[in-house]
Amino acid sequence: MKKDDCFYVGTVVGKYSFKGEVLVKTDSDNPEDYTKLESIFVELSTGLVPFFIRKCQLHKSSLLRIDFEEVNSEQDADAILKKNLFLPLDLLPPLEGNKFYYHEVIGFSITQNGTQIGTILRIIEQGLQALFEITDNQGAERLIPIHDDFILEVDRASRNITVQLPEGLLEL
Repeated sequence: MKKDDCFYVGTVVGKYSFKGEVLVKTDSDNPEDYTKLESIFVELSTGLVPFFIRKCQLHKSSLLRIDFEEVNSEQDADAILKKNLFLPLDLLPPLEGNKFYYHEVIGFSITQNGTQIGTILRIIEQGLQALFEITDNQGAERLIPIHDDFILEVDRASRNITVQLPEGLLEL
């Protein structure tokens, strides 16, 4: 499995027991969605490696406590500490309306008042505000904050996001 075909689930942040159970901080508002998994990919130096799950449960409502079949001791758990976990993209639940996954809108057009203002190159998630990095019609790169107040419509069929940006934002 290639990383490009997967989405980031979370990171192993700690050990739970001397038997190898680990704690995982997820990148999700609903970590309970992952409690029924049978396996998950762990990013090791050799690439993504499938690990099979004996048991997975919520721990203090925000973490997952996972008992992997391949991890049976503290030393095994130490080997996967701070490792990232991934799942195939096809396991993502579909989103509707104006909600979207960042990876799915790469290449979408951005329009305002019926005029295309650019195409999304990538999403920048550094800092407090996520940003669309777009190439405008003159080939210049511009940044647009990803904010619910600016996004009027996400049209997956036409691969377009309609926005209403504050006056002067594109000139910054």
